[in-house]
Amino acid sequence: MTFTRSLNLIISGTLMLGLCGSGHAQWPAKPIRILVPFAAGGNTDNIARLAAERLSQGLGQQVLVDNKPGANGAIAAELAAKAAADGYTLLMAPMPLVAVLPVVTKTPYDPLKDFVAISNIGSNPFVLGVNAAVPARSVREFVDYVKANPGKLNYASGGAGSVSHLSAALFVKRAGLEMTHVSYKGGAPAVADLLGGQVQMYFGNLSELAPHAQAGRIRIIGVSSGRRAAQLPDVPTIAESGFPGFRTLTWNGLVAPAGTPPAVVARIAQEVAAICTNQNAQQRLSQLGVDPLCSTPAEFADTMRSDIAIWAEAVKAANLKIE
Repeated sequence: MTFTRSLNLIISGTLMLGLCGSGHAQWPAKPIRILVPFAAGGNTDNIARLAAERLSQGLGQQVLVDNKPGANGAIAAELAAKAAADGYTLLMAPMPLVAVLPVVTKTPYDPLKDFVAISNIGSNPFVLGVNAAVPARSVREFVDYVKANPGKLNYASGGAGSVSHLSAALFVKRAGLEMTHVSYKGGAPAVADLLGGQVQMYFGNLSELAPHAQAGRIRIIGVSSGRRAAQLPDVPTIAESGFPGFRTLTWNGLVAPAGTPPAVVARIAQEVAAICTNQNAQQRLSQLGVDPLCSTPAEFADTMRSDIAIWAEAVKAANLKIE
């Protein structure tokens, strides 16, 4: 054996030992944890558990869901941001945690600097519902009606700073409307007053408003996402109703601490992609009112950046106090 070949073998062996020692070569070599910023039972938690099942099967290692509620999700986000960047700690990140909370208040994490995107698993569009007594069957007719009655109409939200509030405030601003915001403690009382006519407009989840629309008590005239909802193919998006570029929706995606090896990120994203090709998983997401996405890391990173800009504008439109 020549000296050069012996040296090459020594270098190669050293590199291999280094990789094995870091845990990357045989990743995953131990259980993986997905932090969830809310209590069990909600959409974010359910999506995390679906992802954990798929990853456990695909990676051959146990993937655990660890609920860490508190501080509007900031506790879990900080834990994930400070975790070792080795792929063994992930965060199921809902859109508000990434694009709204850091705009409204100072957070112990930076959504773009402290995390690397893995995959946006699914999104929930909002629908624009109006009381049945409102003489408008389209977004344009509603805008004209409000402009003919400045300051006389109200819009509801599930709470100041909620996604429903910010979506409505952004729409009101872009349409140049004069409406009064009425804040409720959750979506249920907001929908109740929409049905009763105390408020005339509400941006809500499809699952909240669709039953009442079918009963004829309200009218759904627009969808907030970039494309029409599969469940409402005849209802145009707000963007195609005269407000190009309007797009608000919420989503839940997996992120990892910044510095996580690209190969690990790609492997997780590959396994997550299987969720959107599995019929059973698709049905489970549909039952939650979630549109499956399973985007690539690059696509999810683009979504995070663009949504931060969109919701920053919405926060300003809602005149929320920025701490």
